[in-house]
Amino acid sequence: MSAPSVLEAARQMRLSIRAQACLRPSMVSRAAVQALLDAGHCADALSLLGRLLPRRYAVAWACQCGRRQTLDEHDRGGLALAQAWVRDPVEAHRAAALAFAKMHRYQTIGAWTAAAAGWTGGNLNPDHERPTPPPDHLTAIAATAAVTYMAALVPAQFDARCAAFVCDALGLLSVPEGIDGGIR
Repeated sequence: MSAPSVLEAARQMRLSIRAQACLRPSMVSRAAVQALLDAGHCADALSLLGRLLPRRYAVAWACQCGRRQTLDEHDRGGLALAQAWVRDPVEAHRAAALAFAKMHRYQTIGAWTAAAAGWTGGNLNPDHERPTPPPDHLTAIAATAAVTYMAALVPAQFDARCAAFVCDALGLLSVPEGIDGGIR
């Protein structure tokens, strides 16, 4: 699985028309996200970052953002399941995270963070004879939803919080794929 181009990632994450106009086909990931931040498209930068990160990094990023928030027991439970998958990405952890997200109907920070881990693999349609793996961008959608909910915890600071969350993870776009250092 290779990383999508910046323009493909922008399309998959349904970035705004104004944000997409800031992007060029020749842009590398980090420059594209920074261009969106510089243009004031903070929520779009957050979405693009989530898609350009490798799946495990996107889940770890959502967990890191969540650990810095004051969350209720439910949300902390979802984060704990996602973090268990980050530390040890085995099927049992992925399935437990996805079960949590489904049980809570993808409606909370904890559920979306757990869904990010849950959608890293497996079968979306276990009742069908042919496995249906999740599309590559579903992890990014869930991680971005969780982090966007976190940014919205302080509505008056939404853009600033989105930008801060993006800046916290911008350096991860420079990490070569396959390197697991720093994910703990």
